[in-house]
Amino acid sequence: MNDLRVAIIQTDLHWENIPANLSMLEDKISNIKEEVDLIALPEMFSTGFSMIPERLAEPMDGSAVSWMRTMAAAKNSVIAGSLMLCDEHDGVRQYYNRLVWMRPDGSYSHYDKRHLFSLSLEPKVYTAGHSRLIENINGWNICPMICYDLRFPVWSRNAINGQRETSYDVLLYVANWPERRSLAWRTLLQARAIENQCYVVGINRIGTVDDVTHTGDSSVIDPLGTILYHKANEPDTAIVHLNYDEMVKVRRQLAFLKDADEFELK
Repeated sequence: MNDLRVAIIQTDLHWENIPANLSMLEDKISNIKEEVDLIALPEMFSTGFSMIPERLAEPMDGSAVSWMRTMAAAKNSVIAGSLMLCDEHDGVRQYYNRLVWMRPDGSYSHYDKRHLFSLSLEPKVYTAGHSRLIENINGWNICPMICYDLRFPVWSRNAINGQRETSYDVLLYVANWPERRSLAWRTLLQARAIENQCYVVGINRIGTVDDVTHTGDSSVIDPLGTILYHKANEPDTAIVHLNYDEMVKVRRQLAFLKDADEFELK
């Protein structure tokens, strides 16, 4: 199977300024000269991690999702990142921290953040999701998640006994993770890779909002926990190649997943 080519965009974000962020990210994406399969953006890439969705949240046909559709087509690549989005349900508007998985043909899937950050106002203003998303690119199964989800290993647990239809090869985390807890970010990314025998790709922002600083520490980690890429404190657009055969080799030689405890999420 061919390598999975992933472009990671680590960047500062213009606070609560959708047009400025889309313009900035368009420049960065346009400067990716190599063909890639997936372009990964940070959490709430169009606004930053804001708690005023009543003013900033867009519908699924709003400017940010439309921009993702245009960029995915232009680069012939999947684009993934989370946004502040809203839906109407029985006449009631609900807000979501929603990752959009936009394909080059304009079709998309989405994942609503399951674990809302209880140390902020997120659980009070956003609606939590209840279902994981596993997408496929050229034979690679990819499971995208959002920021705080990283702290909950049961939610990200890989399938047991080689159940290919429910397993994944790559865990993708998009985040606005603060510097003050960067050790947890780096450590848990490695832990998720080791325990699930998968590649982990973590994309975090940089920059300071009020008194909260973000150092990025975007990383790519292989199934043994080896760090293949890491960048802190500065903007970067990196392209990493993930090797499928190496992952399969690890799973065959160290067949730990088959010994895992079985359980069901409720």
